[in-house]
Order: sequence, then structure tokens, then C-alpha cells
Amino acid sequence: MKLTILGCYAATPRSLNNPTSQVLEIKNHLFLIDCGEGTQVQLRKSKIKFSRINHILISHLHGDHFFGLPGLISTFRLLGRTNELHIYGPQGIKEAITLFLKLGDSWTNYPLIFHELSSTEPEKIYEDKKVTITTIPLDHRIYTNGFLFKEQLAERKLNIAAVAKYKIDKCYFQNIKNGKDIVLENNQVIRNALLTFDPPAPKSYAFCSDTAYSEKIIPLIINVDVLYHEATFLESERKLAPKTKHATAKEAAAIAKAANVGMLILGHFSTRYASLELFREEAKTIFPMVELADDGKEFEL
Repeated sequence: MKLTILGCYAATPRSLNNPTSQVLEIKNHLFLIDCGEGTQVQLRKSKIKFSRINHILISHLHGDHFFGLPGLISTFRLLGRTNELHIYGPQGIKEAITLFLKLGDSWTNYPLIFHELSSTEPEKIYEDKKVTITTIPLDHRIYTNGFLFKEQLAERKLNIAAVAKYKIDKCYFQNIKNGKDIVLENNQVIRNALLTFDPPAPKSYAFCSDTAYSEKIIPLIINVDVLYHEATFLESERKLAPKTKHATAKEAAAIAKAANVGMLILGHFSTRYASLELFREEAKTIFPMVELADDGKEFEL
């Protein structure tokens, strides 16, 4: 998995800071998560091919998380896109986007497919042989979801030496990788465990922005490899968190610790602070494995 941060700051963009948007590359898929203003430019700077983006996930309908979407959709049209674009987001996103397209007389010449979300319970919104995506209901001022990405368990790896030892024909290789035992011509059963190695453990990534501190998400993200959790405020502004339905760095770290995640990435920083390192310092008093998002930063997960 590779995570590219396109923007990770709260509310208003500045000359060097962009609102929320990121790209997750997982099992040869490219998922765009949120699409604040400036996303197109950041995609260019990160040299991410527009044509590889077929799925866009929008957490909620605050402007700093989706105002870049109408422009991106229009650019896809100008670039001659033909393949489908799937957009997952709260109920109302279809109306918002199609109004932009209608008023600008800029309907797409490619299939634009909306998947509107309204459930307050976790729901699986995407699945193929490689990846699943499940919503994580969050506690914000309007209906908001995070997203849990999980790799599917890969097929087993052939033990070439063992296969050669038992003189097994290539025509059985796929069955072996699918976990099946093999029966030789003399009726001897060769157990699959002798012929294969375990595949790599599936990786997982949880995106949680924007949200107040909420212990309800802990069971949903338990043991994930990487958690991106908003940290809008430091402890000095802790009193602002409940009224704005945002979280502090320490609160994000408490969630990471309780969920036993592998690594915590902090983001959605308020631009009032002079140094991002302050967020890391506060979070690490509770949870040790803390990284800081920043515009243009890449994480190999």
C-alpha cells in the first residue's frame, strides 16, 4: 500500500497548505479519498495519472472535503475520459455535483455513477477479489463517514521444490494455490500445506476525518495496520474540540492505542499552529508510533 497526502489541513486553504485529499494505492487500485480545493494541482505535483482514478470517496459535504470534485470531474471530460467514474458519498452529493454540471452545461461524456450513503451503521460499499471498503460512521456536525480499506487474502504461494519432488503437473498449480490438496496417481494424498507457503498477511488502512473523539469506532478499526485520524487541535485548544466536533492529537492517540493499530498518521491540522511537531509530541505521550501527514508526503505502508 502507498498513501499520498494531497492535502491535510483544516478549513481554509493557504498558499502552502491544502484541505483534505489523499490517494491510496492498494493492490493496483487507486482510490481518491476526499477532494478539497487544489486536489487537481496536487495530483499533478505528485505525478498521479488521472486516468487511474476510477473511484472517489467523499467523507462528508463540508466544502473543504469536496469542493474540488466538480472541477476534477470536468477536467476528466476535457481529457477525453471514457471509462466509468464511481463516486461514493453522503446522500445529496449527486444533486450537488449534477447542479454544477447543469449550470455549466458541462455534462460528462463518460459514465458518472453515484453511490449515495445514508446508513449510520458500517456498510461494505466496495468489494472485488483484491480489496474491500467499509464505511466507518463518524461523529461530526453533519453526516460523515470514514473508510476502512482491507486487502483480501491472497492465494497461497507455490513451494516449487515440493511440487517438483512430487512431480505434480502444472495443470494443478492453480488448484494448489487455491488451497486444495492433490491426489497422486497412486492415490497418495499430498496435503496443501506441504505444497504451498502462507500468503502475506492482508494489510489494512483506516481513514477517519473529520470526527470528534468517539470510542464507538474502536471495534471497527481494531488491529488495522495504519490509522489516519484527524487532529485539528492541540491540548491548549481542547475546549474547542467538542463544540466543533473535532479531535485533539492526544484524543487521536488514545483511539490508536485502544484499537491496537500499527501506526497512527495525524492530519486535518488547524493552521493556527506554527509547528506540526507539536502534534507529534503530544500524541506520543500516549501512543508511540506517530507520523505526521503533510501536503505532498508519501507513506509506503
